[in-house]
Amino acid sequence: MKDYLVRGMSMDGFVKVVAIRSTETVRRGAQIQGTTPNATAAFGRALTAASMMGNMQKVENGSMTLQIRGGGPIGTITVVSDSVGNVRGCVTEPHVPLVEKYPGKLDVGAAVGTDGTLTVIRDLQMKEPYIGSVQLVSGEIGDDVTAYFAQSEQTPTACALGVLVDRDQSVKVAGGYIVQLLPGAPDEVIDMLEQGIRQAGAVTKMLEDGLTPEDILGQVMGSLGVVFMETTEVAYKCYCSRERVTAALISLGRKELEDIRDEGKTFPVECQFCDSIYEFTPEDIDEILKKV
Repeated sequence: MKDYLVRGMSMDGFVKVVAIRSTETVRRGAQIQGTTPNATAAFGRALTAASMMGNMQKVENGSMTLQIRGGGPIGTITVVSDSVGNVRGCVTEPHVPLVEKYPGKLDVGAAVGTDGTLTVIRDLQMKEPYIGSVQLVSGEIGDDVTAYFAQSEQTPTACALGVLVDRDQSVKVAGGYIVQLLPGAPDEVIDMLEQGIRQAGAVTKMLEDGLTPEDILGQVMGSLGVVFMETTEVAYKCYCSRERVTAALISLGRKELEDIRDEGKTFPVECQFCDSIYEFTPEDIDEILKKV
C-alpha cells in the first residue's frame, strides 16, 4: 500500500488538519540508514513530521528542512521534504542502543536527547530561507514540533507521531497528524478539539488497529467534523544525480581534485540520503578539473 497524506478543515472552518500514513517511507529510510529500533522510531517520526510540514507549505519548488540536535546518542537528525511531501534524510549515528520506557515501548527521547534544538529551514523560493529554531521539549519529536509551531510561528498546534517497530526490528506501521487552530477560533472549538484528541488516544494504537489517515482525523476531530480537501501520495524520494555530485566535487577546489586524480583509483561518492553510489575514475576527475 502506498503512503499518502490528507489535508482538510473542520466543518466550521476554524481548524486546519493533515494526517499521513508513512509506513513505506519510514521503512525505506530505516533500510537506507541501517537504523536500530530507537533510531528507527526517532528518524521515522522526523520523516513523518517533515512530510506533513513540507506539504503544508504549498510553495511550488519549495522545500522544508527539519533538523534535530538533542545531544543524545543518535546525534543529528536531518530530514528534507519537497513541496509535495516526499522526504529524504539521514542520522549521524544510526546504531543507538535499545532503551525502553517500559517493555514494548521505545524511549525515543533517550535516543534524541533534550539538550538542544529543533530547527526548521523553509525555502520559500525567496531571496533568503526562513529559519526558525526552538529548544527541545522532550526529544519525542511530536511535542517538539508542537512547541516549534507555538513559539516560532505563533500557531496553536497539536502534533502526534507514531512509528511501531516490530520484534524483528522492521517498521510495522508509521504515521501521524497535525491539527492547527486558525485565528478567531472560539473557546468551545478549542474545548471540543482537546476532547477529541484525548478520546482518540495514541496515534500508534490507531495505526496498529488499521485506521487510515481519514479515520484518524475523524477520531481526533470528533464532533467538530472534518471536510477532506486534498489527498496526496508521498514517498521516500532522493533528488541526487551524477550532475549534482559533480557540482559538489567541483566545490572541493583544484588542489583536492588533483590529489584524488593522482591517486589513480576510482573515487566513489555515496549519497548521504540514499544508497546511490557514484563512481569517478581518474579520467572523470580530469574532465571535472577542466571545468574548475
